[in-house]
Amino acid sequence: MERGVERGTGRGTERRTGRGVERGTGRGVENEREHGRAMDDYRVIADGLAADIAAGRIRPGEQLPPQRRFARRRGIATSTAARVYQELIRRGLAVGEVGRGTFVRAAPPAAEPALAEPGDARVDLELNFAVLPEQPALLAQGLERLLRPDQLGASLRPMTAAGTPTARRAAASLLARSGWEPDPRHLLFAGSGRQAIAAAIAALVPPGERLGVETLTYPLVKGIATRLGVTLVPLAMDDDGLLPAALTAAPPLRAVYLQPTLHNPLGITLPDARRAELAALLDQRDMYAIEDGIYGFLRPDQPPLAALAPGRAMVIDSLSKRLAPGLTLGFLATPAELTAKVATALRSGAWLASRFALEAATQWMSDGTADEIERAKRQDAAVRQRITAERLAGFRVRADPAAYHCWWELPEPWRAETFVAAAARRGISVTPAGAFAIGPGHAPNAVRLALSAPPTDALAHALDVLAELARGTPEDAGWD
Repeated sequence: MERGVERGTGRGTERRTGRGVERGTGRGVENEREHGRAMDDYRVIADGLAADIAAGRIRPGEQLPPQRRFARRRGIATSTAARVYQELIRRGLAVGEVGRGTFVRAAPPAAEPALAEPGDARVDLELNFAVLPEQPALLAQGLERLLRPDQLGASLRPMTAAGTPTARRAAASLLARSGWEPDPRHLLFAGSGRQAIAAAIAALVPPGERLGVETLTYPLVKGIATRLGVTLVPLAMDDDGLLPAALTAAPPLRAVYLQPTLHNPLGITLPDARRAELAALLDQRDMYAIEDGIYGFLRPDQPPLAALAPGRAMVIDSLSKRLAPGLTLGFLATPAELTAKVATALRSGAWLASRFALEAATQWMSDGTADEIERAKRQDAAVRQRITAERLAGFRVRADPAAYHCWWELPEPWRAETFVAAAARRGISVTPAGAFAIGPGHAPNAVRLALSAPPTDALAHALDVLAELARGTPEDAGWD
């Protein structure tokens, strides 16, 4: 017989067991059975559970009962229970972990990540924005010319998606790596990297159609796809990245979004042979790739997929990682036949860059400021990876020595959501795997650590705290 404690709560009956928490909502379990019509609406049940989560009656990291047991306790069909859980996942209140079950999220995901407020004592290992101490002085020098009245007046005029010839030449030089350089004639500008991604998806994938994505991907792509009415199809990966066989086995796709270099969150880079195979598949399947190259500047030795498939791959990039989070100019290096179509998407989506931002960026790209900051960040990232390797020695951590993030496969008995919540109680924010997963059932038991934001001494201390936490158990941390 299963052990547990049943007690009344403000919303019904609660049963706590060693496997999780079972609760009735509103009118109580027996009353719910008597009101079958209300219980048939899975959203009523999901609303009740959502209220329990918001009120703290179900804590972050707690496991929800298996769907069959949940259905039996509530007197509902198993299919209804499945819809309840799917609704909680859709709302960002729960996450499914492979082979483990469904867990309450540590915190509902924000639609757009916000930076910590000044004076916030939290150690941020969640957001990956590096601003080096020398940056403000370097960037200020490039603005002096723009602040002259004659130059400022020119910078206040409207801007097209194509920017200016000078800006396109400067951007092409900035984006060049390992023998590849985009054609300036087919470079476009967006207000940010996110807007560049949105424009690329809008141009290539009509509402109701499918976009392939890696099973773990940049979280905001999910929100962009939802707003555009695009269905995401998860594509399997292995330790080297996206599997070419996954593209072959997928249903018809209009395009694929992927991160071949320093994948977020895994930090892996596609091997050359894998890139060549994917490039060939794009041609065979008459498909375009939206290549997110946001971290490519950290691996200048690695050319983009577009170098192998120039007519099939569109490269997206931004200043937010290269320079600073407040400098969000986005770049789109497009195949020739797509340039006009993507420009139309930028205009119709109101995703155009401002002329002042473009003029400032052009100055920094032309006078060497951007290159100098990139070199400093590559050195900074390498230092932070060495600190991480030392502090998390003995754990299963996947990281590229050049990356600003790493992927930590947590030891038993920790679960990702519980670990995130326990870390938050110690003033450290990290991101659970579920934030990157496409659909339920694809979230491994892992967390991503963003390494760029805190000072190196604060990073080292935070990693020591997390390592000590991981060597214990959830019970030791107060999550019994």
